Amino acid sequence: MTEPESSRCRPEGTYDVFLSFRGKDTRKTFTNHLYTALLQAGIHTYRDDDELPRGEEISYHLLRAIQKSKISIPVFSKGYASSRWCLNELLEILKCKNRKTGQIVLPIFYDIDPSDVRKQNGSFAEAFVKHEERFEEKLVKEWRKALEEAGNLSGWNLSDMENGHEAKFIKKIIKDVLNKLDPKYLYVPEHLVGMDRLAHDIFYFLSTATDDVRIAGIHGMPGIGKTTIAKVVFNQLCYGFEGSCFLSNINETSKQLNGLALLQKQLLHDILKQDVANINNVDRGKVLIRERLCCKRVLVVADDVARQDQLNALMGERSWFGPGSRVILTTRDSNVLRKADRTYQIEELTRDQSLQLFSWHAFKDTKPAEDYIELSKDAVDYCGGLPLALEVIGACLSGEEKYIWKSEIDKLRRIPKHDIQGKLRISFDALDGEELQNAFLDIACFFIDIEKEYITKVLGARCSYDPEIDLKTLRNRSLIKVLGGTITMHDLLRDMGREVVRETSPKEPGKRTRIWNQEDAWNVLEQQKGTDVVEGLALDARASEAKSLSAGSFAKMKRLNLLQINGVHLTGSLKLLFKELMWICWHECPLKYFPSDITLDNLVVLDMQHSNLKELWKGEKVGNILQSPKFIQYVIYI
Repeated sequence: MTEPESSRCRPEGTYDVFLSFRGKDTRKTFTNHLYTALLQAGIHTYRDDDELPRGEEISYHLLRAIQKSKISIPVFSKGYASSRWCLNELLEILKCKNRKTGQIVLPIFYDIDPSDVRKQNGSFAEAFVKHEERFEEKLVKEWRKALEEAGNLSGWNLSDMENGHEAKFIKKIIKDVLNKLDPKYLYVPEHLVGMDRLAHDIFYFLSTATDDVRIAGIHGMPGIGKTTIAKVVFNQLCYGFEGSCFLSNINETSKQLNGLALLQKQLLHDILKQDVANINNVDRGKVLIRERLCCKRVLVVADDVARQDQLNALMGERSWFGPGSRVILTTRDSNVLRKADRTYQIEELTRDQSLQLFSWHAFKDTKPAEDYIELSKDAVDYCGGLPLALEVIGACLSGEEKYIWKSEIDKLRRIPKHDIQGKLRISFDALDGEELQNAFLDIACFFIDIEKEYITKVLGARCSYDPEIDLKTLRNRSLIKVLGGTITMHDLLRDMGREVVRETSPKEPGKRTRIWNQEDAWNVLEQQKGTDVVEGLALDARASEAKSLSAGSFAKMKRLNLLQINGVHLTGSLKLLFKELMWICWHECPLKYFPSDITLDNLVVLDMQHSNLKELWKGEKVGNILQSPKFIQYVIYI
């Protein structure tokens, strides 16, 4: 049998869909059309193309394909029950479903009534007359029971849908499969070193079949790989539950206005798969979580928990989640893990492991190039076994001459072992040119977890050349990652970038180039302490009671290019404020249209989601602006 081409980019032997069908009935017709449509939709599908006579038992290869598929689709046709091979496949499919591995079974009734499958009538009855003559009674009973169970499952019946039009029928199947797949897998780096054993131990503890709510805690120093291991285990477990949620960067999010309530809302949304009413306060969120999730078997990862109140807001008691639920906590502080049933501490990598990980990023190999062995060992020694530092420093040195290596390693030697940000700062200082460094700082302060296209438009206005070059360089240096079209960054790298900005004016935020901290932004604006140094400011007042600000608060910020004022009501003239802006993010803007005296000559991205904005300007100005060649270059999100 040849491996389906849809599986070649996946972990070996894993599939989205397993197709079970009677070859003589549908191989070259319906099933072939369905298989092609699944592949075109990017759904990794297993279809057995072996048309040779088969033995009595399912092969190991086929057995594993069933077990490693997220969805199984038996295509019940008139001749399905005549094939003992199909019936044995169905037995294994239902075993996987009933083992609570999370496998979904979606039967298709093709030119046959579900009751014929359920009760073994018609052609199914004829097939079983022959089976009873040839096979043991016990096996025949198992087949009958499997067909009865499958016939009762919710699926698709061609005769009931689209008046029998197969093309439309297949489109509906594809849409349903895509909705049910709803990819839960999280990105993890391709080359993981020194994490296999720990990930296996955590998986084994959490996958043991028990009805209690089990909690595993992972702790260790920043940048050691806690989040990565949690993602590995999450990916292994996520399809075995009624719902799952990975809450990232809890400590950072909780610092936002109403941040814990936002996390509670995300938890409910991700598990229930439906919009949740706004949660105005944490206590209300606790009640909703307890009421909505207490009967659901769920998998929840709470990543980077720093305080007990953060954990209590998301899981005050085990009884908030249904029997058999599993929770993974990651934290830098082991004191937070008092509720955990078992805790796992991540240690620094050994020297050999460190050298291997470093080499992946510096040389794209498991070991250093011959001429760089001693230099690589020196670099590894000063990274202290910290995976993030090894990755970033390795990427920073990749492709450089020996004299550059020696210079950078000398810098590492002068930095205290515990100063992680100091080591990461080397990668920032090594960036060529002020514009590249500014691109990194803009992302660290304002644009983490934002779509790449969105960020590219903003950076393109801020620099004098193609921003794609900068993003590629930052990605190659391991300073950013692009996941599914979204740009993200490790929290230590984010903190390092923000510290680069903060240290230019430690005590006066209004004299920094970028203001991202909510408290700093309020103070600077309310007290009108901004200066012409400020290039970007972000303020989210959607969860705040005080939402009104005077446009005069921005009067001194002559170089302000980037502005986020979500939920803010601005009073006074906006004419001067908007003149230099390249990015405006104003969610829940109360204005219905902009005053006619303001200009947006430099604007590239206008993000007005959930606002009252009906049109940009009233009157003739709108028609004139819309005809301007420059205006149609703007990217507008409304």
